[in-house]
Amino acid sequence: MIACMTKQQERRDHIVLFLKTLRDEIICHFESFEPTKRFERQPWQHHSGGGGEISLLRGEVFEKAAVNWSGVSGDKFPMSDSNGPFFATGISLITHMVNPHMPTVHMNIRYIETAEKCWLGGGYDLTPMGFPYQEDTAHFHAVAKSTLDPFDLGLYPTFSQNARDYFYIPHWKKERGVGGIFFDHYHTDSFENDLMMWKMVGKRFIEAILPIYQLRQSQPYTQEEKIRQLQMRAHYVEFNLLYDRGTRFGFLSGGNPEAILCSMPPSATW
Repeated sequence: MIACMTKQQERRDHIVLFLKTLRDEIICHFESFEPTKRFERQPWQHHSGGGGEISLLRGEVFEKAAVNWSGVSGDKFPMSDSNGPFFATGISLITHMVNPHMPTVHMNIRYIETAEKCWLGGGYDLTPMGFPYQEDTAHFHAVAKSTLDPFDLGLYPTFSQNARDYFYIPHWKKERGVGGIFFDHYHTDSFENDLMMWKMVGKRFIEAILPIYQLRQSQPYTQEEKIRQLQMRAHYVEFNLLYDRGTRFGFLSGGNPEAILCSMPPSATW
């Protein structure tokens, strides 16, 4: 029993270290776009165990970017009838750009344990705010596919369809963006292989978005295009508040509202 608990703790520690290291690497890449601004970090504590850290940037290129880590535990897993303790850790990021030709991007990877099982989840998706570019979409998806194909040729078709289904706004009858990949409750007979795949999704995310931002950063835009961006941000807000599971999980688990609502854009128009 003690050996089992020790192994479980070692797994948790390994995953948390990976997540925090990845968080720091992504922050470094994002800060390279900003001449003077840096992320501000704010730790928080969870009422039943653990906590997290908000990392928030408001700059000249990133109107708002959040790269958050959390690791929380409790006596009962939210959004489930099962009893018993749970542990959940992950990083979640969102960007809202000054230039409307630079799309919003979201990424999340998470690891969850309950009394009965453990699983991995995550993915990333791209949301142009009114100005989609086919070459940007193609690049974003190409990185996702090349990340997943070495593990199983069936993963990218499945995960990309999951994203189309999940990131859908029913009341507008459309996807919120141009897709990406999404998976949840993922576990096979080999946790080691699952973990390797999950890690690669996180590690290669920056390859999916940085070239797009480098290409679009200096693209001119008009006031009319900025207004269009704000209108599209409204759809993003609606999805996150009405349909997003992560938002619901965060509130039901007693998470930090400031961290949960970091996904909200700094401004939007209805």
